[in-house]
Amino acid sequence: MNNRRPPSPFNVSRTSALAAFASPVRSRIMDLLAADGPVTAGHVSSELGIAPGSASHHLKVLSNAGLIEEAHGVSSDERKHFWKLSHPTTRWSREEITDFAARSAAFEAEQLALEQQFARSRRSLVDTADSDGAVTSTFATQGWARLTSMEMAALRDELVEVVRRWEFREIPDDGIDRQSCFVFARGFPARP
Repeated sequence: MNNRRPPSPFNVSRTSALAAFASPVRSRIMDLLAADGPVTAGHVSSELGIAPGSASHHLKVLSNAGLIEEAHGVSSDERKHFWKLSHPTTRWSREEITDFAARSAAFEAEQLALEQQFARSRRSLVDTADSDGAVTSTFATQGWARLTSMEMAALRDELVEVVRRWEFREIPDDGIDRQSCFVFARGFPARP
């Protein structure tokens, strides 16, 4: 691993952008762009199983929200429009949002993200159970810690930094096939 620093996250606070994250299809498109890089509406349509016109519509909404943009120079065929994330990483904090509509959209986006995280975890569990004993490097971790609000923020920042460091590292040119992996962590006040 090298010392390349991950990009700073873009702080999302506009209602239109947060509402885009609260849409299941648009959220999946954002994930697809993060995992696959610049893609066309046709690729989005094929990967997500939606009509091409629907893919184009959702891409336009994401573009209008400032979350994605056209990726120029990806193809010599000027008829093909490629799309990429406008910002490599995004973040928001409901505590920092003062506009009621934006705060409500942020809540909806967080709720959807949690549902998608659980769905991906369940799929992974089933996929590895059906893998005929093949060994994978999946993991799960949990723990109980007594923390102040400031300590929780420090833990959050450390975890985010570790994930971002792996996400934005320079991939070695060693001929080894690497697959897309989803990593998430959550921390919150709770009781057993």
